[in-house]
Amino acid sequence: MVNMKRIALGIEYDGSRWRGWQKQPDGHTVQDQLENAIFRFTQTRIPVACAGRTDAGVHALEQVVHLDTVVDREHFSWVRGVNSFLDASIAVRWACEVPSGPDGFHARSSAIARRYRYVLYNHAVRSPLLKGRAGWVFRPLSLDAMQEASRFLLGEHDFSAFRAAECQAISPVKTMNHIGIERQGDCLVFTFEASAFLHHMVRNIMGSLIYVGKGDYEPAWIHTLLLGKDRNKAAPTFMPDGLYLAKVIYDKKWGLPQATDDAAFIIR
Repeated sequence: MVNMKRIALGIEYDGSRWRGWQKQPDGHTVQDQLENAIFRFTQTRIPVACAGRTDAGVHALEQVVHLDTVVDREHFSWVRGVNSFLDASIAVRWACEVPSGPDGFHARSSAIARRYRYVLYNHAVRSPLLKGRAGWVFRPLSLDAMQEASRFLLGEHDFSAFRAAECQAISPVKTMNHIGIERQGDCLVFTFEASAFLHHMVRNIMGSLIYVGKGDYEPAWIHTLLLGKDRNKAAPTFMPDGLYLAKVIYDKKWGLPQATDDAAFIIR
C-alpha cells in the first residue's frame, strides 16, 4: 500500500527577479523554480499549493506551501536537497510532515491570517543598496498623519477602493486585524495583518497612505475612499519593491516550525 505523505515547507525568496509566485508558461516564477527543484530532488513531478500568491517583485520572508508525495525523506533532507537545486534568491527554510485528508492541513485554507510588511525608504536621495528591497519616497512623510489614516482601515470593510481590476476574489469584504507604522532611521516599516488580502490591496493602500503622509489629503480621506468603493478615486498602485509576505498565521495544532521573528530583514 502506498503511504502518501503531506509535507509543509517554509519558503523565503527575493522576488525582484521573478514574475511573481504563480506558474507561467515561461517558467520564470517562484512556483516554477520550486517545483523544478523538487522534481530534481525527488525525480517526481509534484505540484505545490501555497498560502497566498505574491506579485512580480514582491518578496516573502515565510511563504508556506504543501505537497503530497510518496517520497520518504527526513525533514532536513527536504531542506538541503531542494535548496541544492534552487536559485540563490529562493530557499526552503524548514520542512515538516502535516496531516492530510479532508480535515488535514492545507497551506491556503488552514491559514487564519496573513501578515505583510512594507519597507519604505523616505529620504531625499534614492539608495542604490535598497533598490528592489524597499520602496522610495523623496518627499518628507508625516508618520502621525499616516497612523491616524490607517485606523480607518481596521475591522471588517469592503475594500473595493483598494482592489485591482483583475482581482478574482469572490468578495471584496475583508477584516483588517492590525496595522502598524513605525520609523526606523530613514525607513518607515508598515505592517498589515488581515484575514486575507485582495489582489494589490496592500500596494493600493500604501499609495493612498503616502498621499496622506505627503499632505495631499487629510487622514479622513481614507474613510471616504472605503465608503465610496471606487478604485479610481484612490491613489495609484505603489511599487512592489518593499513588499514582503512576512508571515502566514496558523493554529498551533499544526505544529509548524515557523520563524518567531517575521521582521528579520535588513534595513539601515
